[in-house]
Amino acid sequence: MAKKSILQQQRAAYQPKLPAVLWGPVKATYGKPTESVADHEAIKSLFPATYGLPELTFVKSEAPAEAPAAISVGVILSGGQAPGGHNVISGLFDGLKALNPDNRLYGFLMGPGGLVDHKYVELTAEVIDDYRNTGGFDIIGSGRTKLETQEQFDKGLEILKQLGITALVIIGGDDSNTNAALLADYYKRNNAGIQVIGCPKTIDGDLKNEQIETSFGFDTATKVYSEVIGNIERDCNSAKKYWHFIKLMGRSASHIALECALQTQPNYCIISEEVEAKQMSLEQVVDGIAQVVAERGNRGLNYGVVLIPEGLIEFVPEIKSLIKELNELLAIEENKEKMQTMDAAEQREFVLKNLSKAALATINKLPEGVANQLMLDRDPHGNVQVSLIETEKLLSEMVEARLKQMADKKQYDGKFAALHHFFGYEGRCADPSNFDADYCYALGYNAAQLINSGVTGYMSSVRCLTKPSSEWIAGGIPITMMMNMERRNAQDKPVIRKALVDLEGKPFKAFAAAREQWARETAYLYPGPIQYFGPAEVCDQPSRTLWYEQN
Repeated sequence: MAKKSILQQQRAAYQPKLPAVLWGPVKATYGKPTESVADHEAIKSLFPATYGLPELTFVKSEAPAEAPAAISVGVILSGGQAPGGHNVISGLFDGLKALNPDNRLYGFLMGPGGLVDHKYVELTAEVIDDYRNTGGFDIIGSGRTKLETQEQFDKGLEILKQLGITALVIIGGDDSNTNAALLADYYKRNNAGIQVIGCPKTIDGDLKNEQIETSFGFDTATKVYSEVIGNIERDCNSAKKYWHFIKLMGRSASHIALECALQTQPNYCIISEEVEAKQMSLEQVVDGIAQVVAERGNRGLNYGVVLIPEGLIEFVPEIKSLIKELNELLAIEENKEKMQTMDAAEQREFVLKNLSKAALATINKLPEGVANQLMLDRDPHGNVQVSLIETEKLLSEMVEARLKQMADKKQYDGKFAALHHFFGYEGRCADPSNFDADYCYALGYNAAQLINSGVTGYMSSVRCLTKPSSEWIAGGIPITMMMNMERRNAQDKPVIRKALVDLEGKPFKAFAAAREQWARETAYLYPGPIQYFGPAEVCDQPSRTLWYEQN
């Protein structure tokens, strides 16, 4: 690693806190057999060797610990970066060394592709110590290769056998941990002798349930975004002449937008799940914002802040139906082949000719650029690349048009000028907050204990996260327990069900109770930057979402 900043030097000395149960030898206690959240028979048939495993909780062992035989373990960082990944690896390394100093850890480079392509590095104490309590995934890099084929499984197994690796830890989000479940079941069915353990990562916060209370990185990322939103609010309240439309990460769920709203109290925040639940059209979403802008403008308050989840456009019912139809149309092999021979104009004409009347009516309402992105731009998994759609600009333009209509009717007598922002990558690689530093280290250390317990197909779980870290509960949850079937690329696939914002949950209700006041008044909060040193009430607080959920 290059020369360290003063902050890096000070953070290197920080010792993450562990749950008391992991301070020494542990034993595993098992609950009842589990089942998937939905589609039980389909998931069971796809995971015959690992379906129905019981939940696992660690308790202190009364018996003195005997050092197990030395083993080699592999680790993969998969998917988008999230603050704290290095601490998961540090905790895993320290946990393995605590069990047996001769244990070895290998990192596969640039994600699951490193396993398939046999690219790896041994992670020694010298390497690990350079990355403790740092952000990013640069210790071994990350990637988005999906592990789906037997050829990939067998290629990965070759290098695992060659290195003598008997356990693999996959650090990732819902798709990455689906990979982990597929690998675990394949290795077990084929008696490969390889355990697979997952760790819950995603700043989006949509990998969660009763046992996985939050995914790591969410706390840090939302604090980074909230700092900048607070700065914009301060500037907004100083200049008093701009409406700031701020798009935030969160393709499938609005957890980031909701958390940032709770931290900063903007004038308006859209929650995609509410839009879908109320079957709101795009025009209704625009009208909601325009009403707030007009009410403030008529009182001389020609400024404000609007928070927008990245994935909003997929939750608007009419556009969701359009996207579903487009996905089915563009997944047909014959259509794929035809599209490859066409230029962009021909592709657009081909798609428009094959849409239903309802879908065509929806797409004709949208600006041409947005329509083209919906029709033609796809990620490697066949999904609409919603992060590329400038929803913040689309909404502000539609709001401006609506305000002109209101002004013509003498309903609005203010001034409107918009500025646009998208906060995404800025939060993915920040130095982890104390909460994420502790939580991630515990997840990794706990993963070592799961390996030592001999289980496979489990995700590392650390719970009771609003209590002092010494009181956290450690254990594991079967990955298949979180799975259901979803339509992907015109095929039914097993995936971990995404956790969306619960409109009956305490965090959303707290937001809903206050938002009218925030819209009417200028009630901004300025959280400031993450604090790493100082009193616990400043430095060690969990997210507002967790606080509301558990208090």
